[in-house]
This record gives sequence, C-alpha cells and structure tokens, in this order.
Amino acid sequence: MKKLLFMLMMLAPMAAFAQKFGHVNSQEIIQAMPEFTKARTDIEALAKQYDADLKSMQEEIQKKAESLEKEQANLPANIKQRREQELQEMYQKYQQSAQDNQQALAKEQSEKMQAITAKVLEAIKSVGQAGGYVYIMDISGGIPYISTTLSTDVTAQVKTKLGLK
Repeated sequence: MKKLLFMLMMLAPMAAFAQKFGHVNSQEIIQAMPEFTKARTDIEALAKQYDADLKSMQEEIQKKAESLEKEQANLPANIKQRREQELQEMYQKYQQSAQDNQQALAKEQSEKMQAITAKVLEAIKSVGQAGGYVYIMDISGGIPYISTTLSTDVTAQVKTKLGLK
C-alpha cells in the first residue's frame, strides 16, 4: 500500500505538468483562403497592367529610335543631338518606371499577405487557447520532424475557425 501511495505521489506532479503541443500547416491554410486567391488575382492584374505600360513605353522608344536612324543623315547636328537626348531621356524614364513598378508590386503583395497572415495567426492563437496548447509549431517552415504521437495537427481546427473547408 505504501509503495502504491508513493508511486501515485511521484506520478501526480508529472500528470499535472503534462503539456499539449500542436502543429499546423499555415501554407495549406493560407492557400485555402479566398482572401489569398483574391490577393493573387489582384497582384497578377496589377503586374499585367505594369507590363502593358512598359511595353507601350518600349514601343514608343523603338519607334523614335527607328525614326532617328532613318533621318539622321539628313538632320542638322543640333536637331540630331536633341533627338538623341530625347531618346536617352525616354529610355531613362522607362528604366525608372520598371523599377518603380517592381517596388510597387512588391509593396502591394507584402501588404496583402500581411493582412492574410495576421488573420491566420489570430485563428491559430484562438485554437491554441481554446485547446489548452502550450505551443503550436508551423510545419510549413520546414521543421524536419514532429512526433504525431506527442503533437496534435490543428490545421483542420484553424481552417474551421476561419470558415474554410
């Protein structure tokens, strides 16, 4: 009897300190979100618009360059120089626009993904608190091994929290 009582006293603290761990695949969740699909569509549309604008600028530069090449033999030096300068300025404007478009696209993508990620993190926190989890790891980051006997996959619970299938 003493031995049984002693064993129960020894095991009681371990049971009291039993901790729940979970894991989640945030990439799977994000890709299932309608907000992600809309953000991707919006960004692709913006990229197409930027590409069309750049293509238009490039065509205009090409036309001016061809025109200058055809007429340069008959042009006075000062007009030829002015047209070459205009062509150079157009090319610089094209390069600046390409760089600006790239930065604007990256900023737009970052802002949209930040809002989506914040929503997913809030759902993970909510599931973690409701389930009494000590820690929930994101396996989409490339964690090499997670014991499925010691850790519970809460991806489905987070999807449910977000209203996803």
